[in-house]
Amino acid sequence: MSRPINLLTDKKIQSAKFEKFGKRTKLSDGAGLYLDIQPSGRYWRMKYRFDGKEKTLALGVYPDVSLKLARERRTGAREQIADGIDPNEVRKEKKAALKEQADTFKAVAEDWLKLKKGELADSTLEVAKRRLETWAFPKLGHLPIREIKAATVMEALRPIEDQGKHETAHRIRQRIGEIFRYAVAADRAEIDPTATLRGQLKTTPTRHRSAITSPEELGKLLKAIDAYGGHATTRAALKLAPLLFLRPGELRNAEWSEIDLDNATWIVPGKRMKGTQKAKRAGQVPDHTVPLSTQAQGILKELKTITGHQSLVFESVKRGRPLSENTINVALKSMGYDGSVMVGHGFRATASTLLHEQNWQPEIIELQLAHKQRNQVAAAYNRSARIEDRRVMMQEWADYLDRIRKSE
Repeated sequence: MSRPINLLTDKKIQSAKFEKFGKRTKLSDGAGLYLDIQPSGRYWRMKYRFDGKEKTLALGVYPDVSLKLARERRTGAREQIADGIDPNEVRKEKKAALKEQADTFKAVAEDWLKLKKGELADSTLEVAKRRLETWAFPKLGHLPIREIKAATVMEALRPIEDQGKHETAHRIRQRIGEIFRYAVAADRAEIDPTATLRGQLKTTPTRHRSAITSPEELGKLLKAIDAYGGHATTRAALKLAPLLFLRPGELRNAEWSEIDLDNATWIVPGKRMKGTQKAKRAGQVPDHTVPLSTQAQGILKELKTITGHQSLVFESVKRGRPLSENTINVALKSMGYDGSVMVGHGFRATASTLLHEQNWQPEIIELQLAHKQRNQVAAAYNRSARIEDRRVMMQEWADYLDRIRKSE
């Protein structure tokens, strides 16, 4: 006569205690199911054989998984084994599917946005979120981030280009790239496919002022500036304009008291920055810090031997007066670059376009361009924000200009 199996009951389970001296208490329920009692908890397990090997299947934690539910799971697993299916492999496949679902582009992007909170300005983060929701999520949001290829990203960017929003397309590509690099670092993606898209999007000339945005054409212009034989202060201003991308008025009205060559810094006072006269009088327009590359320092040191005895850096041929508004444009025209091709203000658009293409963070570029911020408190705070990052960018930008000049 066979001995009856003592099946488990909730009472038996609740009264069972963990044995000391390192031994684990195991309560069997038959057909491979048992409860493994450990100091950390009570775990349902099932022993079974598959392809001649003994294996163990985890079925949950008591009491979250009740005795009844554990038995139902055992029955389901035994049915799979009878059909030649390893329940552990089924479990792995389900986990992989859930992980893939958790690692959609939208899910990773939302995690990236959380990570950047506090690192990026709230306004910058809000713009990034809005652009992703408008342009990226509809095409990419539901896709597993590991499976997204460069061509898929381009499919999301082309409609933006088709609407003439070239700079927006560039900025969204950069944000998508940042999200992918975050995913790679977190082992949620293998590569950043946006790296192969560099140069594939149309560049953005400024709408209001002509500007050169092609590296080849910019190299030719830099060579022409080197060969310019006009007045010394005009020549220096022409050389500095592409290096510093200040507004023409900020550049030509410079005073030596603003420039610290020893610390490679130029601080443009708020009264000369862009803003309403009312805001300037109220001191609401912050000073603007311009890190000086070694190339910019060299040009200013040479110019100081000529105009350093008086206050104005770029004194015109008329004593005590700065270069006129149109001096740079006239000089450019004399070199064959009329107003339809390039103007003095265009060096800002040139720098902005090419720096974006080189994947510099938009925030750093915007800070260096001193674009107006709606929040005056944030503007005042940011007058020297990210200064070390900006210093690195300005030096690398100057080195880049040297390279394309030499290539021509």
